[in-house]
Order: sequence, then C-alpha cells, then structure tokens
Amino acid sequence: MEYTLEVLRLSSQFNKDYPKDTYPELMHKQGRPYTCLLIDLHCDYFICIPFRSSIKHKNAFMFTGTKRSKRTHSGLDYSKIAIIKNTDYFDRDTPAVVDQDEYNEMRNNIQTIVNDADSYVSTYINHITGTKLLHPRAFSRKYQYSTLPYFHDIMGITILHIQ
Repeated sequence: MEYTLEVLRLSSQFNKDYPKDTYPELMHKQGRPYTCLLIDLHCDYFICIPFRSSIKHKNAFMFTGTKRSKRTHSGLDYSKIAIIKNTDYFDRDTPAVVDQDEYNEMRNNIQTIVNDADSYVSTYINHITGTKLLHPRAFSRKYQYSTLPYFHDIMGITILHIQ
C-alpha cells in the first residue's frame, strides 16, 4: 500500500466549519489543538487520526512504551478520524507538537497504523453502503461514537444502509 504521512494540526477554519454543537463526536477542546497523523492513501481525501492522551476503547492504536501511556492510555484514536479534502483545514504555519517517545513509537508502527486506519474506514463504508454488513452489535460497538458519519459526502457515500 502506497501512502504519505505527516503530523500536523487542524486549522481554526476546520473548527469553524465543523462546530461542536453540530458535530459533537469531533474532538473540540477549547484552546487545545487537534493534532493528528495525516495519511494520504492517494484517495480523493486525507485520513486524519487524532493523538489522544486518554483512550478507553479498542478502536485505536494504543501507545505502550511511552511515559504518558503508562499513566493515561494514550494513542491514535480511529473513532475520531476526520476525513478531509479541503487542504485549508491543515495548519501548516503552527508546528504540531507530539511527545518524542510517542512520535518514535508511531513511526516504528506506522504500517500497522496505516493498515488499521484504512481498515476502520473501509469497513465502515462497506457496512453503510451494504457491500459487507457487520452484525448490528459489532457495528454499534465499533462505530457508535465514530465521526465518520460526518464525512459521507467526502467519502462519496450516497447510498445509505439503515443499521
């Protein structure tokens, strides 16, 4: 699988276009940047996986060898992926700051992260379009709090399957 990646922050324009009251599952913390791993799989969009300091579910890549992970279960949260087409949503002027040990662990496991993120998005698309359905409980466990429904237009989902 061919891809490019970058660690960056999402811009204030992203926050304006995706406000908390309309998009409650997106990560909105006042004064905190949405720092993410941006993956370009050469589709029509980018997959933006946020770094989180505390994750309490399995839909994530969990850091295991970092100082923060020992305290708070930090990782990259697939359930809060943002699907982005508009490159104005990337803040290239402000450096994205990530703990060095988390960055190193991410780089050492990048192929797993890319495969897992691609699988998370593809499985969702296949279920919603009716191509390959998950059991309703399995779908709910995996996607109940997912941000992916906010990005159907960008992913090209026009035929919706009723869960």
